[in-house]
Amino acid sequence: MKPISNLLLAYGVRRLPAQLSLNPLDYVTAIFDPFVAGGVLMQIWWLLSRMALLSFADLSFVLPVTAIGYMLTSLLGKFFLHETLTPSRWAGILLICAGSFLVGSARRNTTAPGERERSRTP
Repeated sequence: MKPISNLLLAYGVRRLPAQLSLNPLDYVTAIFDPFVAGGVLMQIWWLLSRMALLSFADLSFVLPVTAIGYMLTSLLGKFFLHETLTPSRWAGILLICAGSFLVGSARRNTTAPGERERSRTP
């Protein structure tokens, strides 16, 4: 979901006039672009989903596993926005994938949502 929201935001912003502005109305107009608005809504959903995931999984597990989204975002940028991915970017993507695989294959040290409270009570 996060890679798609990044794609929508990038595409929507690229359709707008390329200028920085001090006028807040320009930013309000940008937010109401359908692609930007869709990207913002998906980012909100992603944040809420991540909060739910962090409620029962360790931070040291969640962050590396969700980092696979960086690879997907790069690939979406290449194929849909025709961005150039240099060899160093491909190397970075491969390192992210390798790290995500290592973390994902490690033993999880997580608890169910209600178990933390029960384990703290004497």
